[in-house]
Amino acid sequence: MAGSMLRFLTAGESHGQALVVTIDGVPAGLPLDFDALNAQLRRRQGGYGRGRRMAIESDRAEVLAGVRHGRTTGAPIALLIRNRDWVNWQQTMYVEAEAPEGATGARRPDVTRPRPGHADLAGAIKYGHEDVRDVLERASARETAARVAAGSLARQILAQFGIRIASHVSVIGDVMLPLGRAVAFAEAAALTEDAPLRCVDAEVQQRMIAAIDAAREAGDTLGGVFEIIATGIPPGLGSYVQWDRKLDGRLGQALMCIHAIKAVGIGIGPEVAVRPGSRVHDEIMPPLETPLPVRPTNNAGGLEGGVTNGEDVRVVGFMKPISTLMKPLRSVDLTTMASSPAAIERSDVCAVPAAAVVGEAMVAFVLADAFLEKFGGDSIEEIRGHYEVTADQVRRRFAGRATPA
Repeated sequence: MAGSMLRFLTAGESHGQALVVTIDGVPAGLPLDFDALNAQLRRRQGGYGRGRRMAIESDRAEVLAGVRHGRTTGAPIALLIRNRDWVNWQQTMYVEAEAPEGATGARRPDVTRPRPGHADLAGAIKYGHEDVRDVLERASARETAARVAAGSLARQILAQFGIRIASHVSVIGDVMLPLGRAVAFAEAAALTEDAPLRCVDAEVQQRMIAAIDAAREAGDTLGGVFEIIATGIPPGLGSYVQWDRKLDGRLGQALMCIHAIKAVGIGIGPEVAVRPGSRVHDEIMPPLETPLPVRPTNNAGGLEGGVTNGEDVRVVGFMKPISTLMKPLRSVDLTTMASSPAAIERSDVCAVPAAAVVGEAMVAFVLADAFLEKFGGDSIEEIRGHYEVTADQVRRRFAGRATPA
């Protein structure tokens, strides 16, 4: 987005040598927690319903540039995530005009039967590819490992100012948390990383697991819903003055660009369309523990008019089922245009918990960008000074206005 303080670009294919991500705009002086960075990559690989690829990879990010002696320098940061599966794909994915001597792995045949729901057909038409592998390798969700790495740096910036992010899964297929079941940040943050689907209700989680098992047995796939909660967000991030500065719009785009996400909600999301206004808008009440007014509810998800209002930011992602089915849907062979079952690529049955981790990364990146936009500086210490001055100004503005009891 034009004017962004933070930005990143990724490169790499699903079965290529590695994924690469370059992050620009990270302020100087951020102490980089390498273990926390790699822990986020491990989280993305987890979750019940993942495929065999996750047993092969053990993602770790190598820092190539922009960090010295454990701290960011203010220069662009380059990260490399190697694909361990590359050894099995060299004969198929080599970059030279001819396969180099010693290339390993089997030579896979061209992919000519696009999968419904995937980028296969649209991408092949757009770029003129005959072998659809040229599309699916880059369109694969493997790329999201690079996004999680970038998002990990963003959440480390936010953590310097007490902002934390967590997620939970609320729906898998037709199994869901009870209607009206609100999940607090503390509940989501308390979920252990070995929880199969990171659902806060153990009984519902077991029914979700059974649904995934049934889909696997049927050669089918399942989607679902996850919620991301960010707490400690100061009021005033984003803006209402121009359409492209509205923070809810920026968050929506960040989640919609994740593979298989087909809808996004802020706060109670689509439910706003069926409730009367009296049950949608969050009333404003006199201050309690701080000089600022408080809200008894947070249906707006922490955003009003494209600006944070000091409540937790809550964003919901709706994920469609994975488009590779073991019992494939109908398609055509592009070489003959004859009817044919769609191609089968190694894939997951359900990847909603992994998508939630990617969603956390993208939300962290957008929030960090908005944070730097408001409190920006070239170093963490400069930003901290701006943040503290602004927070003090807000406190002093409202202090002393409270009506005596």
